Amino acid sequence: MRKFHFILLTACLLPFQAHAEAEESFPDTISLNEVFVNAPYKTDVELTPLDVSIVGAKEIDKSTESSLLPILMTKVPGLFVSERGFAGYGVSGGAAGTVNIRGVGGGNKVLFLIDGQPQWAGIFGHSLPDTYVANGVERVEIVKGPSSLLYGSNAMGGSVNIITRHQGDEGASGKARAMFGSFTTQKFNLSTGYRKGRFSMNAAAQLDRSNGYRERSEFWLANEFLQLRYNLSPHWSVGANTDMTQSKANNPGTSQAPLLSMWTKIFRGTASAFANNTYDNMHGGIQGFINWGAHTIDDGYAPGADPTDYLFHSTDYNMGVTIFETFKPWQGNDLSAGLDFLHWGGHSWNTAKENPAQKSADFKECENEVAGYVMMQQGFFSGKFSVNGGVRLQHGSQYGNVWVPQAGLIYRPTDASHIKFSFSKGFRAPNLRELYLYAPANPDLKPEYMLNYELSYSQALLDGRLNLGAALYFIDGKDMIQVQMIDGRPKNMNVGKFINKGFELEAGFALNDLWTLSANYAYLHTDNTTIYAPKNKLDAEISYHPGPFEFSLEDSSVWSLHNGNPDATEDYTLLNFRASYTYNAKVPVTLLVKVDNITNKHYEVVYGCPMPGTTIMGGVEFKF
Repeated sequence: MRKFHFILLTACLLPFQAHAEAEESFPDTISLNEVFVNAPYKTDVELTPLDVSIVGAKEIDKSTESSLLPILMTKVPGLFVSERGFAGYGVSGGAAGTVNIRGVGGGNKVLFLIDGQPQWAGIFGHSLPDTYVANGVERVEIVKGPSSLLYGSNAMGGSVNIITRHQGDEGASGKARAMFGSFTTQKFNLSTGYRKGRFSMNAAAQLDRSNGYRERSEFWLANEFLQLRYNLSPHWSVGANTDMTQSKANNPGTSQAPLLSMWTKIFRGTASAFANNTYDNMHGGIQGFINWGAHTIDDGYAPGADPTDYLFHSTDYNMGVTIFETFKPWQGNDLSAGLDFLHWGGHSWNTAKENPAQKSADFKECENEVAGYVMMQQGFFSGKFSVNGGVRLQHGSQYGNVWVPQAGLIYRPTDASHIKFSFSKGFRAPNLRELYLYAPANPDLKPEYMLNYELSYSQALLDGRLNLGAALYFIDGKDMIQVQMIDGRPKNMNVGKFINKGFELEAGFALNDLWTLSANYAYLHTDNTTIYAPKNKLDAEISYHPGPFEFSLEDSSVWSLHNGNPDATEDYTLLNFRASYTYNAKVPVTLLVKVDNITNKHYEVVYGCPMPGTTIMGGVEFKF
């Protein structure tokens, strides 16, 4: 089977496309995930010499997924997400949703942002996978490599910036979707936008619920989003947004160690206010933000054992201010600079189930970080050759100073091709759990860091209908935080190291107005056993779009995945089908159906958590 997939990749890679939709110049033009667009925060994506992928609104909508992570995993080579079931990732023991980029990600080494705001829990430093919903998203920008120059800690292995939609046309518009399917699953979402003159508004809401395919795996999630913008002048705009998520996920444990009454209930919120400017030779802004949450967790108990007599609680926050500006001081030069301040922390405690007023294991702590960065790109020979360099100095109240350099070059042999080389450093500061909580705590920990070397190439042919891309990388990680036995007791220490290296291929081809094909492949070699980072990953898709119909068949294959099984690795191939029919009346109506895992493949991404077999969802969507 493995040989078959490599033959399939070799024979079919050239006519495939990666379905990023940052550019839509022609209906039959398909672009690879690597594109150049103006990012709304920090700096332009085109100024970074790192490999960048864009997943656009059409691909997100076409997937009919309510969570962003399954979409990103199939569209971005080198990105993989751990899954433990049909719905919900959770945030406590046994949780899934670990995002690895090129084998780097465990321990929150990939930073997620919503409109440039960092999203991670303040105590444990973990990401929040259930809050990354697809509703109301315009595009997602994925930097595959250290993003610490711009974002500091937690962007060690890369960054995923979720850009929300805003209303561009005058008047009101929106859409509503309802989906129903296997395991009594129901998914509802509504998004709308309104614009009048200088004022615009966008709002979205989502509700998911499922009984789950395993006993005691019920899940529900609700999300609400609101954004307001006002153009003060042709050069200045102000706005504010808020995003709220409520969720409860039940966890039945693993096949080897089942659990009763294990559940997590969370409330997450984020809010920001911003003022942005755009002039002929400069653009930037200032943004203040806060991300907060409250979690209640029942750790559950094994069948036959006594139920736990306590609940775990935590509240956390992550707030800050960022100021950024990009200038064009002279011909061919772009200079970006910024200042960041971050204050984060939280509070955790246990309460007795029979007496909630009785508290124990009370913990409260916080940290401060302040940083400044500068990055410059200079073009030569009418922009055919560009040199990029930058540095960040970040000071943490616990770990002191960290310097973050980055350098690279971009060569454009033609208007339809480019070659990029880069060197960059990424780091992750220790979280409060590693510093102060539980037996291995060590308040003297220093940040983890890695050095990344990367070479990439992209080429567009046939008037943009055929697109090819390739990337090579070498990653050297040092000072990883690991538990060691010191003087007879466990202690977190900066002793770990790793080397990851590999390559990625992607391509796309629009055969004609009806047929498009796509594929991406990633190979990863690690010198250490890395969980949830497959050695080989292939995703391919063929789409057929006759008139009001649209059909697609997707292949997702993974080989040599370490999923926690001490005796073997996991290999699997999944076939998924999507179909839709749109009736273009005054209010367009689209009928949707998707079938995942058509061959009913049995596999485990997380050891002991069997994934569902064939699942079916169907529904309807209205646009207005």
